Amino acid sequence: MNNADFWASVRGIIDDGFTPEGLRKLDYYAEQFISGRLVYQRFSSREQHGCAEGGEANVIASLLAGAEDRAGSNAEETISEFERERQLAAQQEACIEQWAKAVGCWKEQAEDFLTQALGEEIAEGGEAKVYDHGATLIKSIGLDYFILPILALDRIALHNAYFPETRLVVLGFGRDRNGEFKILVEQPYIHGTHLSDEEIAMFMEKMGFSLKNARNWTFATPEIYLSDMHDENVIQSDFGPICVVDCDIRINTPELRQGGMRTLTTEVSF
Repeated sequence: MNNADFWASVRGIIDDGFTPEGLRKLDYYAEQFISGRLVYQRFSSREQHGCAEGGEANVIASLLAGAEDRAGSNAEETISEFERERQLAAQQEACIEQWAKAVGCWKEQAEDFLTQALGEEIAEGGEAKVYDHGATLIKSIGLDYFILPILALDRIALHNAYFPETRLVVLGFGRDRNGEFKILVEQPYIHGTHLSDEEIAMFMEKMGFSLKNARNWTFATPEIYLSDMHDENVIQSDFGPICVVDCDIRINTPELRQGGMRTLTTEVSF
């Protein structure tokens, strides 16, 4: 199977409405992805492993978003870039929603469900609400920072690749009472102390990142853009390692104007 055949197959699964046979094919493609026999060229091998570490739901949703991303590249030239992005986001959301409902990992009014199951949220950030689940945290992550689901799913793959101590595992998807799309993830709860900005900068330099903007805690390599690395998101854990519990992490493309050299391809190979 070549690249064109693969995406034609995924497109057919979507267009057929996720039949049982289509769902079996998606499971098979996820197995191939996780084993490394299907290579998603959007990611390095380390990053593909990070996507796999996010669980089968993360892998399949990433592939479905990739299929819609390819379809969206043929959008009308007459619409603005903003309109194109919003249209593409809606297509990716609808596709993932249809699949998630078919396999039973969709939650209507997701945050109400989490509140009923786990109690009131214990923290809220710019894009996520956080719930206590004992040794782990459950997060309801929105698309505020990314707009496109494919970019939010990239973030999970990259986080797991570069910060495996605080791995994000996708449990499912849903919408809040306002109809906003949500990704539901589980993450270890880290006990420890917060680091200073200077300590965070030293930690990032050891990882090969350069400080780009101290005001919004932005670091980068030619491969990865990383921001929001402030003291509430970086913890010196009680068991030793420094742990990043939250950050804005992206594939560093030239469009981000941080010295990036990557492209957002959706090509695959076998």
